[in-house]
Amino acid sequence: MIKLDENRLAKLHTSSEHLKEKYGDLGSPEREAFEARAKAYYYAELLKEQRKQQKMTQQQLADKIGKKREYISNIERGNSDMQLSTFMQIANALGLRFALVVG
Repeated sequence: MIKLDENRLAKLHTSSEHLKEKYGDLGSPEREAFEARAKAYYYAELLKEQRKQQKMTQQQLADKIGKKREYISNIERGNSDMQLSTFMQIANALGLRFALVVG
């Protein structure tokens, strides 16, 4: 059985508290910038994993969308802020389909 130190537990912060401490309140410019980077990273990872599952190289994907391999590499490493049109181009090249849900 594990004994829990109640004093230590009381000092633990939630993830929301950590984000607020490091990046500011929800809606602040710093927090919005962090959220945007986190989402860009997440979507780039989705595309990268799908590319790898299809055993497609970065060069093959770049050729399909008319871009350079370095561009795909930069997106996958989170070093490029991709536009929605580019995201859709890459997704289409990978055979992915998305639905917009409003509300």
